Formats: sequence, C-alpha cells, structure tokens
Amino acid sequence: MVRRVKGRTIKLQGFNNLTKSLSFNIYDVCYARSRDSQISYLEYIDEEYNSKRLETIVEDVTQIINAKLVSISTQDYEPRGASVVALINEENSIQQEPSKPRLFDHAEELLDTVEIKDQEFPLDELEKQVSNAPSIVGHLDKSHIAIHTYPEYHHLTGLASFRVDIDISTCGMISPLSALNYLIENFDSEVVIIDYRIRGFTRDTKGRKIFLDHDINSIQDYIDQEISSRYIAYDINLISENNFHTKMRKKEIRLKDFLFGDEVKNLSAKEKNRIKRALIHEIQEIFECQNLEMRSGRI
Repeated sequence: MVRRVKGRTIKLQGFNNLTKSLSFNIYDVCYARSRDSQISYLEYIDEEYNSKRLETIVEDVTQIINAKLVSISTQDYEPRGASVVALINEENSIQQEPSKPRLFDHAEELLDTVEIKDQEFPLDELEKQVSNAPSIVGHLDKSHIAIHTYPEYHHLTGLASFRVDIDISTCGMISPLSALNYLIENFDSEVVIIDYRIRGFTRDTKGRKIFLDHDINSIQDYIDQEISSRYIAYDINLISENNFHTKMRKKEIRLKDFLFGDEVKNLSAKEKNRIKRALIHEIQEIFECQNLEMRSGRI
C-alpha cells in the first residue's frame, strides 16, 4: 500500500521503486582579514566538519528517514575537506547483518544458474561463498547518502567560504524530505540551494503507472516555518516533471557573526560598513550563481 497525492491510498503491484533524490548546496561565508586568520578559519571548519562529524550526521539522517545503514565510508583530505558515503535501505526491507548479505533463501536455487562438474560441492559452502561476495550490498535498494565539503578563501578580499554538498537518494517508501529541517539547522548557513526530483515509476495492481507517491508542490512545504522565516526563498517547480528547486538566503546579516580573527576586533565604522557590503555582495553572488557588479552604496 502507498499513500498517494491528495490522500488516496493505492495498492501496488510489487515493490515501490520510485527514486527520490534530494541534493543540497550549503554555503557558510566569513570575513578573515589576515592570511593567518583565513587559514585558522579553514582549519576550524575542517575540524568542526571532519569525516567523523559528517558520519554522525549521516547516521542521524538515516534514522530520521526511517532507513537502515548498510555500510559507510569516510575520508579526510589534505590539506582540508572531507567526504562520507553511505549505502542505505528501507528499515524493514532487509534484516540481515550488513557484512553478510543473504542472496538466496535456499542455496538450491543457485544450482539453476551454475554448472558444477566432477566434484562434490556442499550446498552450505556454496551459499556461504556467494553470501560473502564483495560489493553486492552496494546495489541492494539503490539508496545512498553522500556528503562532501569544500572550504576555500580569497587572500585579497579576506572572504572565506565553506561549501557542503549533500546528496540523499532513496528508493521505496522512505523519503529524504523528512531530513530537510535537520540538515538546514545542522549547518545554519547563509545560502541553501536545494533540488528534489522523483524519478522512475512504480505500478498499481491494475498495471497503471504511479509517478508520484506523496503530496508536494514545493520543497518549502516540508521546511519548518520557524526555519523558513529566517530566509528569503525562491522556487522553480516543474510539477508536471516532478522536479523541484528552492534557493534560500539569510534575511539578516549581522556583521559580528561573520568576523574571524583577533585583528577584526577594533574596526572603524567605515571599515565595518565596507566589510558588510562585501559580505552581502558575496552572499548575493552565491545565491544568484553569477558574478555581480559591486555597488558602492549598497549595505
């Protein structure tokens, strides 16, 4: 059974194989005047969002969307940056230990697909060898979570930024949309760009194709009102294509939240005004995904 748009309940022919893909680009921006402060900021970000922290976030997301963690791989990079990739499936779809996937309920079924000549090969040993085959679990339900970080800075302007790319792709009844609020809150960034797409189709018992199994007109429908009130947001929704896009930019820019390093403690009013204009300009360029002309009177 599956809950469909407008509240209708539909009985499916088999497994719900709709693929729901949620992609984030999250940006944090900072001003650090000296090169030492810029590097210190990047090192702070690198420590704050290292692979261990990202692994915890992945584990939390897996629980939030009611999925089961099958396997996870982490990597910290030099000089900075980190990645985490996890394979997941529906909580109730497979209950075996991740390291020992069971491919067949009965090993006898395998005999239809292999030929064994001139030797005795116990069925339990055959099943054991196949069950321990590497990488099979990787394609269990075609569901995964991937997080990559990209810290950078510009030594002339003093502007530094931290980008996080997050991809959650699920297959079946589990949906990545329930993790939206958690992820936005966890990174609390100035710019959030989100894409959500439902791909493929499943069938009901009459053979009719089902291209969407939940109500959605906009990604913003699934963002908590208290969170969305902090952002200016724009949508591009191709509802007929099950393709949704939302861009969010923080409404309030408080200079004290963006300054990093000891040398920015005693800034003049004129310098504070210049830095704030530069920060707003940087955030707007990231939000609009293009270079913009700097306006001297803009604050």
